[in-house]
Amino acid sequence: MKTYQIVLDTNVIMAGLRSQRGASFKLLSLIDSNKFKINLSVPLLFEYEYVLKRETPGFSLSHEEIDDILDYLCQVANKRKIFYLWRPFLNDPKDDSVLEVAVESQSEFIITFNQKDFKGIDGFGLKAITPKEFLEIIGGL
Repeated sequence: MKTYQIVLDTNVIMAGLRSQRGASFKLLSLIDSNKFKINLSVPLLFEYEYVLKRETPGFSLSHEEIDDILDYLCQVANKRKIFYLWRPFLNDPKDDSVLEVAVESQSEFIITFNQKDFKGIDGFGLKAITPKEFLEIIGGL
């Protein structure tokens, strides 16, 4: 069985923590399934933290619970050091940090709801797909 290398966009993590009904939650619940491996860098982790804690009033999670989730992601993820910058490549610098991790880790997919924000990444051998599309690929639906 193939283990896919992926990078999660912040919006997928946020959606998965907001609702237990969607594909994002299902994807997060499969993190330790060996069907895929997430990849993470320090800048991307800080982006996750900033966005999740900024959105805390809309969550039922405390800052401590968010820290626990981020700690877990750090434990299970492939940690990537970024020695080069592919900037500016995308319109949003925050998306460039996702792209950098994906290129460094030789990931096949960036999992996101904003596929249009990742135009041109096919030149790096990457595809931007939704959580539902990825679950269909790995048979997780």
